[in-house]
Amino acid sequence: MGELVLIRHGETEWSQSGQHTSYTDLPLTENGEAQARSLAPLLGSRHIWCVISSPMQRAQQTAKLAGLDRVRVDPDLHEWDYGGYEGITTRDIHRTRPDWEIWTDGVVPGPEGHPGESPEQIGARADRVLARVEAAFTNGDGGDVVLVAHAHFLRVLTARRLGLPPADGALFQLATGTVSRLGTEHGHHVLTAWNRLP
Repeated sequence: MGELVLIRHGETEWSQSGQHTSYTDLPLTENGEAQARSLAPLLGSRHIWCVISSPMQRAQQTAKLAGLDRVRVDPDLHEWDYGGYEGITTRDIHRTRPDWEIWTDGVVPGPEGHPGESPEQIGARADRVLARVEAAFTNGDGGDVVLVAHAHFLRVLTARRLGLPPADGALFQLATGTVSRLGTEHGHHVLTAWNRLP
């Protein structure tokens, strides 16, 4: 069986500035495009069976520039809905909520259609994605399954894959334009590479 390969999209203006970005559909910066292109050598030697991307342009651009094709889009791979914290930095949030942690406190409601999500809701969404990943492995040809998505979501998904609660995504820092891999050892899900830059 192949590995589950996680790609965080390349840099955007807001990831560079530290602003929470979920439903704001920003493109990659020039640096983000370069980051995405630089992933191609890391992926080129791998046998990839299936590629699934977030619907956001920053993820789909990353997949294309990294040389991935036949990409399926899965709405469940979108970033944590930050609700009222969209576009706001953690530093700004701490001015009024100094003890705030997204991993335990979640977010405040935002505009219509964006009520925000709790860690538990993100965990449930990650579990749905992981069920589809397992189906892809079962129906596949032994190759890797690649997910192209966003930092907080991929961190929660990693926690869930390793049997941890959603809030333990806090343990897995994830930079833009990186590749990480989850595999198995003696029947257990394990990290095989993390936050790897070209």
